[in-house]
Amino acid sequence: MKHQPPQSDHDDSDKPEEVMWEGRFITAKKRGRWEYVGRARGIHAAVILAVDADNHVILVDQYRVPLGKRCIELPAGLVGDHDDTAGEDPSIAAARELEEETGYHAGRMEEIGQFYSSPGMVSESFTLFHAHDLTKVGDGGGVDSEEIVVHRIPLAQIDEYIAEWCSQGYAIDVKMLMLLGAKLLG
Repeated sequence: MKHQPPQSDHDDSDKPEEVMWEGRFITAKKRGRWEYVGRARGIHAAVILAVDADNHVILVDQYRVPLGKRCIELPAGLVGDHDDTAGEDPSIAAARELEEETGYHAGRMEEIGQFYSSPGMVSESFTLFHAHDLTKVGDGGGVDSEEIVVHRIPLAQIDEYIAEWCSQGYAIDVKMLMLLGAKLLG
């Protein structure tokens, strides 16, 4: 079923996009009345949903400067953020990031789709991948002093783990909502 979105006289889509500031990774932009940020140089993200054969989900936590605390997240990384990875296929970046961050190798990466985490403020999208046939090949932890902690959590108990992390002061990435799924609706 096709749905035609309504057009608004107030959406500013016909206004030119202005770059207000650009750094190495982020660009602040303005279009009409809207101010927002996006990734610089065509960089985007790959996010990985990795559930092993024993129905445990592989998660990471790391300190996030904008939040001022550690954050529980799905493994993820940037696509095309270095000169030697410009134009990189997102599935290749996803496989690399999963292994760097978690120490797990995926036998196969399935692309789920492209999503936007905060579309009122950020133009960045991420491609979600489902990692299949996981094999533990290393410790993970990331690169360049990322200090990533890897968690292997029973999917059936994800709500209990999230509640515990919240009580300990961790931030919880919005993408974790997909793991709660039906538990939120039940």
